[in-house]
Amino acid sequence: MDAVVKTLSARQTGDNPAKAARPSREEAEAAVEVLLRWAGDNPAREGLRDTPKRVVKAYEELYRGYAQDPEALLSTVFEEVEGYDDLVLVRDIDFASHCEHHMVPFVGKAHIAYYPSEGVVGLSKLARLVDAYARRLQTQEALTAQIIHTLTHALKPRGAAVMIEAEHMCMSMRGVQKQGAVTVTTQFTGVFRDDPAEQVRFLTLLRGAR
Repeated sequence: MDAVVKTLSARQTGDNPAKAARPSREEAEAAVEVLLRWAGDNPAREGLRDTPKRVVKAYEELYRGYAQDPEALLSTVFEEVEGYDDLVLVRDIDFASHCEHHMVPFVGKAHIAYYPSEGVVGLSKLARLVDAYARRLQTQEALTAQIIHTLTHALKPRGAAVMIEAEHMCMSMRGVQKQGAVTVTTQFTGVFRDDPAEQVRFLTLLRGAR
């Protein structure tokens, strides 16, 4: 499991000896200006004059996940839960991410469940975990895997389940241009993986919210 988490982390942080130094803010703004000119517009006109600065500032927010340590978000575990050891489910966690292939948004909801073993985390931490990975260049499949592997590594639950439902703008705005198509990804560990009845319970609880 440690090896899997390290691999996923390296993928998202670009952790390799040959990676280039991060460009300066001025270089980033200049790159946006080049793209505006390539698109066919005039960066000097009034409406676009400050766009490079605004885009770079927006990038700091859209991709803030690169500056976060997802596992650290789950470092505080509460053991005083009166012996509770049944399912914990947080559903309908809204998120927005960007496709790493086209840098176009995909948006949707994440659903996370686990059976506690050594304690529970604050419910908001699961939403923060989703954001820490979503606010990066992503694929939905990798996002699903990163969430469940980090949760499993940090909490060591008896089992965990993650489902993500999302609409990809790279399908609706470009390419095949199919608006409304939803992609669903799931991954299970522990009792969820080994017992189909637990998967059914998880999916039934999600459908009950519809």
